[in-house]
Amino acid sequence: MLVGTAGASAVLLGAFGAHALRGVLDGRGMELWHTAVNYHAWHALALVMTAALGRGRSGRTALFAFGTGIVLFSGSLYALALGAPRWVGIITPLGGLAFVLGWLALGWTLRWRNE
Repeated sequence: MLVGTAGASAVLLGAFGAHALRGVLDGRGMELWHTAVNYHAWHALALVMTAALGRGRSGRTALFAFGTGIVLFSGSLYALALGAPRWVGIITPLGGLAFVLGWLALGWTLRWRNE
């Protein structure tokens, strides 16, 4: 369910930004929105890869971390693009750290496949 929701929401938010927000957001807002959608979509694909290849505790950790990263990183950028207070930007690096943890956990999961 997480994988499908992440992928579908990336597509929907990308389309929303491209159509409904064009002319509404300034250049900085559109840049933030684009970055949020980009990371959101790539990490939705990371969730697919993790669901297909991840096993055990490290696989579950990767799924949780990627999902958390999408919410914190992309979510905070979506909010900032829409005019949230600047302090919301404090959340963004936490999402970035979750992405890093997800990739490390996925790498740990896959280490046995190549040996």
